[in-house]
Amino acid sequence: MSLSDFFSPIDQKKIIPKNGYYTSHLGSKIEYFSVDFPDLEQKIDIAIIGVQEDRNAINNPGCALGPDYVREKLYLLNEGSYKTKIVDLGNIRQGATVTDTYIALKTVVSELVKKDIIPIIIGGGQDLTYAQYMAYEDLEQKVDLVIVDSHFDLDDDISTGSVETTSISYLNKIFLHDPNYLFNYSNMGYQTYFASQESLRVMDKLYFDVHRLGELTGNIAVAEPIIRNAGMISFDIGAVRASDAMGNANASPNGFYGEEACQIARYAGFNDKLTSIGFYEFNPAYDNNGQTAMLLAQMIWYFIDGVYNRKKDFPLNPKSQYLIYKTSLKHEEHELVFVKSKKSDRWWMQVPYPTGGSKNERFHLVPCLYDDYKTAVSGEMPDLWWRTYQKLN
Repeated sequence: MSLSDFFSPIDQKKIIPKNGYYTSHLGSKIEYFSVDFPDLEQKIDIAIIGVQEDRNAINNPGCALGPDYVREKLYLLNEGSYKTKIVDLGNIRQGATVTDTYIALKTVVSELVKKDIIPIIIGGGQDLTYAQYMAYEDLEQKVDLVIVDSHFDLDDDISTGSVETTSISYLNKIFLHDPNYLFNYSNMGYQTYFASQESLRVMDKLYFDVHRLGELTGNIAVAEPIIRNAGMISFDIGAVRASDAMGNANASPNGFYGEEACQIARYAGFNDKLTSIGFYEFNPAYDNNGQTAMLLAQMIWYFIDGVYNRKKDFPLNPKSQYLIYKTSLKHEEHELVFVKSKKSDRWWMQVPYPTGGSKNERFHLVPCLYDDYKTAVSGEMPDLWWRTYQKLN
């Protein structure tokens, strides 16, 4: 079976303006599926995928129509100061069942990642995150998952594996899936009144990284090392405040500002480890004057900009490009080791594997902030180091 079998072509009448595109527009640069399916054997960096699936998008029917509205805005944006090699594969059609759609998306993402092509998924409901994650099972590789969302999308009764995969319970399926290819889960932007105490206890027990909206808004640079650790990202447009992104039936008064959402997307693009990203839950039925579609298009533009400005500085090769800092704690025998890139000034911490934990490596490198180094210098153990160490045990 060819990947083209999963896709329907883009309706040019919906996308292309009457007077066409300027030569600087992305619409002139992106090879999109309208007649012939793009050749994936050529040199391609990024592939755009629409998914017309909303049957399990709780309280948000109509988000299946979102992809073409985003394309209309995205194609009118200008290319940055680099030569893009981007294809748009069209829209994955709804399968006979939702599971059929999941299998199609999982297969497409897996095949693209194998080819070193980064998929940008435009949904559709956020339950599609489960299919995005399942692609890594096909690849047989561990993945760090970052989700930008005001909710945890976790059914309170995580003890049962029978929960339906929906936009508000798909995390159960990911956490309980066997075999488990999830190394770490991070949430960015949850709002406490949307989070049950039971779900918070689950996050704490599993040493997952969850970050309240208040920790990040107005100080979005704190999000960078969280994002830098991700292998895949899922972004619920409902995490953005309704005044900036009303195109969602579940939009809320509070959330990230539009410019913060764009910065998060750019950090995601910078991340050398990231191999797929999905933007979900945009519903054009609630979008006033195309504002949310434009914001999503700008977020995707910033993601693309980040990809083409990657530093390729994941430590430690070559070692000459990094500075090593060592510090001791007041009441511990541990010596903490930090690594700083000369290219980007970004920081990592070395966290040792437990005895016998890894045959090939003695330590795990976790992205961190300069503030974590300052905490260690003051003689205190950074919380990030401890949480990571517990996960490695």
